Amino acid sequence: MKILPAMDLMDGKCVRLYQGDFNKTTQVGSDPASQLQTFINNGAEIIHIVDLDGARSGRPEQIDLITELCTRSTVPVQVGGGIRNLETVEAYVHAGVDRIVIGTAAIQNRAFLHEALENYQKHIVIGIDARNEKVAVSGWEQETEMDYIEFAKQMEQLGVETIVFTDISKDGTMQGPNLAQLKKINDAVSCKIVASGGIRNQEDLDAVAALGIEEAIVGKAMYEGTVTLRRS
Repeated sequence: MKILPAMDLMDGKCVRLYQGDFNKTTQVGSDPASQLQTFINNGAEIIHIVDLDGARSGRPEQIDLITELCTRSTVPVQVGGGIRNLETVEAYVHAGVDRIVIGTAAIQNRAFLHEALENYQKHIVIGIDARNEKVAVSGWEQETEMDYIEFAKQMEQLGVETIVFTDISKDGTMQGPNLAQLKKINDAVSCKIVASGGIRNQEDLDAVAALGIEEAIVGKAMYEGTVTLRRS
């Protein structure tokens, strides 16, 4: 199991949300540069960074900070939040981002998605964030009528190779991942599924791995020390 430690950025700080609620934020860790180095020193193979401000506004609010972090990083970086046009994709590619997570725009702007896949397919990851099995967009603040499995199948047909799946109700709760939904999406498509949301300990990671999922994003549990990158 490959663990992707998460850095959610808001106003230049590392924060965590509870169930995607921007009114329930907690600052965690140290400053982003120091936190990045801590993750790398502890053995991270890839870092997951989210521009929370960008997810809400629809534009890359913290691209300068993320570019700086990519410059400092000695491991690949995966970035999401506010990626709604090809110019932003290109800017992140040039900044050295390895994986670019497209969420809202994948469902709202298929022309852009096609263009991104045509030009930068190896960098593109689709973020599927669901509440009650319906895809949510715009920083998780708006729900659609799109079923998450149907959306995953559409992305697979377009040639998407990797999907990050988050059950929003589990995110930041430390209540365990939604194994049933993870199994359902992993069984439904051939894309690589990256699990996200609710992971609290090694037992949760083992349960996710038992589904055949090989990567998981871990946020709150990483900061609270219940999940570690280094095995004892």
